[in-house]
Amino acid sequence: MSGNSRFADLEPLLERVAKPIQYVGGELNSQVKDWNCGGYAGGAGPDGAGPEPAPGPERAVTVRWALMYPDAYEVGLPNQGVMILYEVLNERADALAERTYAVWPDLAALMREAGVPQLTVDGHRAVRDFDVFGLSFPTELNYTNMLEALDLAGIALHAADRTDADPLVIVGGHASFNPEPITDFVDAVIVGDGEQAVLRVTDLVAAWKAQGRPGGRAEILLRLARDGVAYVPAYYQVDYAPDGAIARVTPTAPDVPRRVTKHTVMELDDWPYPKTPLVPLAETVHERMSVEIFRGCTRGCRFCQAGMITRPVRERSITGIGAMVEQGLGATGYEEVGLLSLSSADHSEIAEITRGLADRYEGTNTGLSLPSTRVDAFNIDLANELARNGRRSGLTFAPEGGSERLRRVINKQVSEQDLIDTVAAAYAAGWRQVKLYFMCGLPTETDEDVLGIAALAAKVIDTGRQVSGRKDIRCTVSIGGFVPKPHTPFQWAGQLSAAETDGRLRSLREAIRKDRRYGSSIGFRYHEGEPGIVEGLLSRGDRRVGAVIEAVWRAGGRFDGWSEHFSYQRWAQCAQAVFAELNAAHGWDLSLDWYTTRERDRWEVLPWDHIDSGLDKDWLWEDWQEALAESEQEDCRWTPCFNCGVCQELGTHIQVGPTGATLLPVTVLTSGRTALLAGCPGAAPAEGAAAAVAAQPGPDPA
Repeated sequence: MSGNSRFADLEPLLERVAKPIQYVGGELNSQVKDWNCGGYAGGAGPDGAGPEPAPGPERAVTVRWALMYPDAYEVGLPNQGVMILYEVLNERADALAERTYAVWPDLAALMREAGVPQLTVDGHRAVRDFDVFGLSFPTELNYTNMLEALDLAGIALHAADRTDADPLVIVGGHASFNPEPITDFVDAVIVGDGEQAVLRVTDLVAAWKAQGRPGGRAEILLRLARDGVAYVPAYYQVDYAPDGAIARVTPTAPDVPRRVTKHTVMELDDWPYPKTPLVPLAETVHERMSVEIFRGCTRGCRFCQAGMITRPVRERSITGIGAMVEQGLGATGYEEVGLLSLSSADHSEIAEITRGLADRYEGTNTGLSLPSTRVDAFNIDLANELARNGRRSGLTFAPEGGSERLRRVINKQVSEQDLIDTVAAAYAAGWRQVKLYFMCGLPTETDEDVLGIAALAAKVIDTGRQVSGRKDIRCTVSIGGFVPKPHTPFQWAGQLSAAETDGRLRSLREAIRKDRRYGSSIGFRYHEGEPGIVEGLLSRGDRRVGAVIEAVWRAGGRFDGWSEHFSYQRWAQCAQAVFAELNAAHGWDLSLDWYTTRERDRWEVLPWDHIDSGLDKDWLWEDWQEALAESEQEDCRWTPCFNCGVCQELGTHIQVGPTGATLLPVTVLTSGRTALLAGCPGAAPAEGAAAAVAAQPGPDPA
């Protein structure tokens, strides 16, 4: 029967696999709603008991979502995107949402032997029983995990082969801004922010079901396409030129838009999710309560897809942040709060936010953290507030390029002196370690630019020793390979080959190690070039790349984002075989290099041109030319608009403070597992574990 738990089938297999706890479910704040009536069949509320069942037949569930983060539980559970959609959907009386994650190969083999399908972790229901199977892709290297999940679920691999008995397969996330490589396998694509979009999809599916599912699967997909809520690849045709480049992409049905526009959520204070974050049962990569303090970035780093596609900047208010932190800490018992965004120190009231939160939770061992911090947005007062109630961890900065010239090319407006001044202040204030993040393979990069990283790291160590008077100063250099991404000024750039990337990294390692004054004080971490080439194939590929993904999966490809599972040889061999067949049939000259190391010209039709991120393609080209001329672009938050197209095209606008509001103090009174928090306007008193901030120690941060 649809919606029944299959845990009895799964349980005997768990004693035979590694980390069985990740498949059990029942996390604090998880939800298991009744399959039909919209109440709760179980689940764990903040005090350990399930919420009250929702009464009345008017609460019948009509649309059911299985939400997947297509990676392991330890990576997927902390993901804010899935956690937000999980809450947004479950707040609707006529909908339910459950979660699923990628199954490790050990359990996948046993499940196939026993006939157990892909299940959710909440109700252990078969994914194929749901109306919608929604996947959020943060990176293209998760694509083979999607195919594995579809196959385990018993869902036809190709969208064209699915019947009315199969769920709609809908994907989103940053990788969806070029969904073409996976169009063989997905029914629809949500581009941009998902909160309002999933609610609109729910409305459309509910109406179609209430009408008796007229026209079957094809009809609901056509409704999604015509509404504009999602990109439906089946209603778009791709034609190719004789040389293999794309000639055009055109809709194949009336009233389907030529370009599909991204969704943008404005007024983040109206969307204070997640309200009750999930607390994992197993160890995860991030064990903290996180709040997104703003969305979008206009710093204009030319390599950064996330900054380009999430414009405009929309800040959450200081009082909104305070209310979310209070509720989230109370619902979880964590001892660390992550203030998340693409550049959190750029929030117009970041000093007031960190000081106010540090004041509120002083004496509770509740620490604050920021992700990687821009050099020119950092100051010691900020750092001290972050560390006041928690442990003092290392500081991370991202100069990205190894020379002043290269930083002008990528529009990273940070000078060497800015970095030296910042680390000097940090070391003088008691920090002993900093981490510096760079990229290798950036456009116009030379060997000298890369070797400049070693010289810069040595200056950082010298500076730290001088200002602190200590020898135990450390600096870790972390290097990632650059991959050109869609909807950025570098989308036309040729990618550095794997061999060239590895050669430059070897030279850099030798340069760091050869000077014994610094070698033992500088840590060196890097990613080899081969995974970057595969990511480049998938990020800028077209529909023909789907056959490569399928071939890799059939050859055993899984968890390609994990070094122990990734095989470049497998990808290269599958790509060669697929492209050879296509070339023979059409006279093309497709290859890995054609998709990755080849530079595009201005007039080439790019696979994602029909996906409207709001960015004007002519502006992106002009910024690409500015990059080659080593000319920088200012941040439009603080300067006049430079017509990137987003606000004009999408009818949005930048939302920044300061608001002038302040965070009122909070009095913490603990008794057993409860605490009473007062002083936050609009926030209800905490109940149960809702303020165990002081009384209950949370897990150590990852």
